[in-house]
Amino acid sequence: MKDSLIEELPKIVEKGKKDAQKLLDGLSKAQRITLQTNELVLPTKAKRGLSAFTGQSVKETKVKELLNRLIYGDNLLAMQALIAGDPATGLPSMRGKIDLIYIDPPFDSKADYRTKIHLPSIDIEQKASVIEQFAYSDTWKDGTKSYLEMIVPRLILMRELLSEQGSIYVHIDSRVGHYVKVIMDALMGKDKFQSEIIWKQTRAKSTGFKNYGLEHNSIFFYTKSDNFIWNMQYKEYELDKIDRYYCFFEKEDGSYEKFTKSEMRAFRESRRMPTGKRFALIPLLNLNKNRPNLRYEYKGFLETWATTKEKMLELEAQGLIVQTSPGAMPLKKQYFENMEGVKVGTLWDDIYPVNSQAKEKVDYPTQKPEALLERIIETSSNKNSIVGDFFVGSGTTAEVAERLGREWIISDLGKPACMITRKSLIDQDAKPFLFQSIGDYQKEQFEQSSFKSIGDLAQVVLNLYGALPFPMQQGTPNNLGYIKQTKTLVFVDSPTKMTGYATLKKAQELRASFMGGWQKIVVLGWNFDLNISRIIESFQKEIEENRLEILVIPPDLLEKLKHKADYEKLIREGKVRFSSLQYLNVKPIRKKESDKDNDEIDVELENYVLLSPDALPLDKENKEKLEEVIEKDPLSLIEYWSIDPDYDDEIFRSKWQDYRENHEDTLKIERKAKLIVPKVNGKRKICVKAVDVFGFESVAVKEVS
Repeated sequence: MKDSLIEELPKIVEKGKKDAQKLLDGLSKAQRITLQTNELVLPTKAKRGLSAFTGQSVKETKVKELLNRLIYGDNLLAMQALIAGDPATGLPSMRGKIDLIYIDPPFDSKADYRTKIHLPSIDIEQKASVIEQFAYSDTWKDGTKSYLEMIVPRLILMRELLSEQGSIYVHIDSRVGHYVKVIMDALMGKDKFQSEIIWKQTRAKSTGFKNYGLEHNSIFFYTKSDNFIWNMQYKEYELDKIDRYYCFFEKEDGSYEKFTKSEMRAFRESRRMPTGKRFALIPLLNLNKNRPNLRYEYKGFLETWATTKEKMLELEAQGLIVQTSPGAMPLKKQYFENMEGVKVGTLWDDIYPVNSQAKEKVDYPTQKPEALLERIIETSSNKNSIVGDFFVGSGTTAEVAERLGREWIISDLGKPACMITRKSLIDQDAKPFLFQSIGDYQKEQFEQSSFKSIGDLAQVVLNLYGALPFPMQQGTPNNLGYIKQTKTLVFVDSPTKMTGYATLKKAQELRASFMGGWQKIVVLGWNFDLNISRIIESFQKEIEENRLEILVIPPDLLEKLKHKADYEKLIREGKVRFSSLQYLNVKPIRKKESDKDNDEIDVELENYVLLSPDALPLDKENKEKLEEVIEKDPLSLIEYWSIDPDYDDEIFRSKWQDYRENHEDTLKIERKAKLIVPKVNGKRKICVKAVDVFGFESVAVKEVS
């Protein structure tokens, strides 16, 4: 008989603590996890294809000065990298520097994570990427138990990132909320629990015929210490209560007039209020009777009062004490004009979910309303505080933090989430931010795998590709194999390296000389140099003559090879697909003088070659639809593209962006760009980056004299 979850909780917490400690211990390793900067985004979206740059230098924005970051990848690795920092790039450790963390982790084990992709002529449905599918399946493989095992080490790393004045808000639902509450008591300290906020949504969601409709989520609010940031928030009074209580109007001689609730409603509807200062009368008695220092006689009443006698006499001198009739209990005037509103409590019933017609709607299933994040961010952070969100979804946290003058660091495992967030931030003209990913992601996966050496892994990859390894003997590389009864050599690159010019050059040398030479060599790579499309141009002749082929090893393969039985199943079913690289082709760039200080450059996309549809998480019907689009108009697959007109071979600075939602026809991009850029001495290197509707990136680099 399995242990109940109550019995499992101590084990789950203990295991999570050990896992988190292992990650924290790894921070001192020389080969620790780092964040790789894919882009420095300087929001300048296309406007009719023209963007003018007014002397902005390539080096003007320094990476190490930026805090705002959008990170793609597993949040466990992202947080590990944030805590470690990266001295090589000047990015500091974020340990103890984040004032507010809000997370909305997925809590639906039966959720459908498919994404609908809209193309000009058809719609196709994409399943979650295989890496995402593994993450979700791992999260729910044993139901709530595995979900809690997922969340514990992440909460521990979040606690490490929180400042001493920091707060964390965990948005959860009733299926797992009570277990998460107990775990957070253990991790944060029961005394650091501040509130359970109930967010009441407008409609009750049916949970079955014989059940109550579900109409709320919980948000658990904890703090790192007792000295936390707190800015009290207020909401507007309900009109009914205003009419009922603020029904007194003060005359010039100090007397006052009272109106009934119905009279007040009539005044309000006619927009003709009585003259004079409007006020309510509130009780002065203390609800806590055990306050002997506040018990005294005042105006014939021996009571426990809300304030001291000295303060009471002061209020009386100011004309703020009222007796509605001789001998009546004294009350205090509370002027309406001095009231900020009703203090926000733990029941939030005044914030509505994002509906289908809302302006902020971005077609993301778990999108949360901006008003919800506004309240949390304004309450628990100050201007220039850093706000974190490690299950970012549609990016609402970053958008609101940006608007409210906070810095932000966010991450998500989903490519669609990162794409939507990046576009939303550009739409609102955000400050420059970094778009990062986990550096050496495959390397980290390899280190966590059961393979003892890279050579062992290479032998497995060769077998999965259908190649035979050479007999083990001195001088024979263990990452080299051949296709039986052909003159084809197969070379497997390392998951710890970037496949680039050196690899392809070495592959050509092996093809020409190894064991007397071969007709063709196939290079299987995990990670590819950012400039791979430019590098491939150097080997175009070999590719055209079918002497060289470059294929991508599926990024989820190491996830699939966790157990020996997994490997045997893959061999038996032949489900591993090695796909071709995707390419972006750009037409020759035209340049002419704009004025004595600036040049005008024209950039035009020519073609886009998507990797094989077999490598995408699509069913047969949707693959066929995609093949039609590829045949007719491959550039219609581009979701977003950007330009760095002064590429320095180090960091891609996205100084111009265009994307589909930037136009009236939301399914098309502008395929030409005309940029006005400051003149440079010598050659100008222009880098163009495109991201397709599936989240795959391609880069083309061109030089202009």
